[in-house]
Amino acid sequence: MQIADNMAVSIHYTLTNDEGEVLDSSQDDEALVYLHGEGNIISGLEQALHGKAVGDKFNVHITAEDAYGEFMEDRIQVISRAMFDGIDELEVGMQFQADVSDGPGVVTIIKIEGDDVTIDGNHPLAGQALTFDVEVIAVRPATSEELEHGHVHGAGCHH
Repeated sequence: MQIADNMAVSIHYTLTNDEGEVLDSSQDDEALVYLHGEGNIISGLEQALHGKAVGDKFNVHITAEDAYGEFMEDRIQVISRAMFDGIDELEVGMQFQADVSDGPGVVTIIKIEGDDVTIDGNHPLAGQALTFDVEVIAVRPATSEELEHGHVHGAGCHH
């Protein structure tokens, strides 16, 4: 069975950057399970998986544009510490849910100077080309409930 839209897909992967540094891996852990065609994974990886079958192993290099997008300077802002009402200790690297330019997202504190807190609304991997080593573990038709909800249910489900 080949990967196509509305299929529940399980993969193992190792993600590296252009320097060869391992950024993430599902090896020695649960496989990544997603609903193909619903945008549950980055577009470049979803495109590379389309048409693959159980047992296929491949390596794919994905541009920043087809991964987490280009780095956008306008997503870096300096805001007042008062915006973090109720949080006593702020530290560089802390992440918060916030409304960003294209809807709900995550911002990361990248600098603190007195009452000025610099936040970054870019994804941490924005602007980076990524390489995936992938093995397709399982492919099956999605259930009607999974299709209705837009994600896979059951063991290995990450929602």
